[in-house]
Amino acid sequence: MTQQIPSTEPELAGVRNFRDVGGLPTVDGRRVRPGVLFRSGHLAHATAEDAAFLSSLGLHTIFDFRNAADQKLEGPDVELPGVRNVNLPLSDPADGAEFWKMVRDGEIEQLRVLLGDGRAAGRMIASYRAIIRQRTAEHARVLHALADDSVPALMHCAAGKDRAGLSVAVTLLALDVERDAILADYLESNAKHRRYRVRRSSGEGSAHSPEVMELLSPLFDARAEYLAAAFETIEETWGGVDAYLEQGLGLTPETRERLRERLLD
Repeated sequence: MTQQIPSTEPELAGVRNFRDVGGLPTVDGRRVRPGVLFRSGHLAHATAEDAAFLSSLGLHTIFDFRNAADQKLEGPDVELPGVRNVNLPLSDPADGAEFWKMVRDGEIEQLRVLLGDGRAAGRMIASYRAIIRQRTAEHARVLHALADDSVPALMHCAAGKDRAGLSVAVTLLALDVERDAILADYLESNAKHRRYRVRRSSGEGSAHSPEVMELLSPLFDARAEYLAAAFETIEETWGGVDAYLEQGLGLTPETRERLRERLLD
């Protein structure tokens, strides 16, 4: 049973980027029901108070989109009694290991070569496109689970921005949420209190120099151009959202309607 949630967003000590997706408007005048779909960064560092709050939400399922490299870096999610944890990696562990090594250990010269002159943003756009094209089975599993019995649900990755952001966006597309509202929710990840805390291996000042942080910034930004690339990939590959949902994700009109009944007011 969906429980009543606080009207103000909680400040969780060990979980970044948490929010309820409820309230977003659909094109036909409905709204996403509060208390049924949440998103956040990883739960590995959740405090006892954080865990108590999350437990109060009456969650059925937590979808963790991290890969093995992410989990090795931060640790497994805290366990919440009675909540099903589903790990569906949306990126390859080898990519994850290389990514975190670059972020944590990359020297300034290396970062300039890998990330300078727009290459960091280009890397993110390529990643978003790849997730849409290559992870149809994972997105299909999420949507079918939500339509069947898996709400209330929490979706998260490491920062709660990219992989979780795309999965939430795909879910909202299936609900016919207005595109502007999907984008606005996605961009909420840029708020200072939500952003992933970038940690560098070296404690020296040069490891966190303005140039280093500027080079890394596009990797941890939520940018409209990233989400636009995902939507463009849907159009280019399947010809539109309805075809993507039906042909790419195997979502029948009946399943989509069940999804809407579970998640919309």
